[in-house]
Amino acid sequence: MRAFLENDHFKLGTFSSNCSSGMSVTKVDERWDNSWENNLRLAQMLDAAGIDFMLPIARWIGYGGATDFHHNVLETMTWATALLAKTERLTLFATMHTAANNPVVVAKQIATADQVGRGRIGLNIVAGWNRPEYEALGLTLPDDHETRYGYAQEWFDIVQKLWKSDEAFDWTGDWFQLKNVLSHPHPVDGRPPILNAAGSGQGRDFATRNADYLFTPAIDLDRSKDEVQQIKDQAAAKGRKVGVLTFAHICCRPTEAEARDYHHWYAQENADWEATDNLVNLQFANAQSFPHDLLALIRDRMAAGHGGFPLIGTPDQVADGIEKLAQAGFAGSTMSFLDYAEEFPYFRDEVLPRLAAKGLRPAPDAARKPEPAE
Repeated sequence: MRAFLENDHFKLGTFSSNCSSGMSVTKVDERWDNSWENNLRLAQMLDAAGIDFMLPIARWIGYGGATDFHHNVLETMTWATALLAKTERLTLFATMHTAANNPVVVAKQIATADQVGRGRIGLNIVAGWNRPEYEALGLTLPDDHETRYGYAQEWFDIVQKLWKSDEAFDWTGDWFQLKNVLSHPHPVDGRPPILNAAGSGQGRDFATRNADYLFTPAIDLDRSKDEVQQIKDQAAAKGRKVGVLTFAHICCRPTEAEARDYHHWYAQENADWEATDNLVNLQFANAQSFPHDLLALIRDRMAAGHGGFPLIGTPDQVADGIEKLAQAGFAGSTMSFLDYAEEFPYFRDEVLPRLAAKGLRPAPDAARKPEPAE
């Protein structure tokens, strides 16, 4: 079995390092520069530290504002394949919009990347929510979730059949008519791990039927406990086991005052509020990822870390916050930082040992060093 699916520790990964500014909708100069060089540097640090995965966002246009948040984005399949060639243990996800990517092409792309990574590629499926991006690509976003996920289901059924079939086949469905299709090579070690973010009823039905992990925000942990258990029960009713991942934004410093002051400086005083409001309005108009009764709280968290659960404070406080996510039932979380490559080493050196002491993570492998970027 693939290591990503087999390991039962609390999973940690990064989110959105392929996008300009990462997850922080801020105007400060210190915000993340998503250059290839920075992504390679980050990936090799994560790999050496035993971090589990990197998850990218597929984005085609920015969110406006002073920074035009997420206007500069490295395409996820290319990004993942290139990083697989430069790492050893890390799982790299490619994020694919079903409406914008032909399933026959995606099946071969993923299988090809899997040859490079020797079983370390993953697929994050997006059924669609960002209407301006659909319009930019000349596509129409269906108003109803039933159509979006009906299309996504047929799309993924085709991908899975191509990964398994040794003989060419025809496909006649509601959305695809294919003739004499076959895809070799297959993935190297069975089906790659599948991730899907879902908030609507239709989305969660899709995720619990198809995904290995459902990705959802942690806004209120008391609410999350019930939500996570409901998702697990829904999957169990289908005879499946589905883990639940969330995402967090980290600002970790030696003292709580340092962390909170720095976080307030970039996430409040210098937030790009125009871009933040554009992002919030789009999320609430076309998606059901965030609870609508917590709009004011979500707006602040969008500016800081795209809605991620805030982990602000000392290494002990950040480790305790991650432990609370685990106690709420989450199987893991992505991490974002204002500047990933500059801030991760402190997290690696100070927080990872604390998580190991809590039994949440394996002991850090201090002997492993990243290979130099070429």
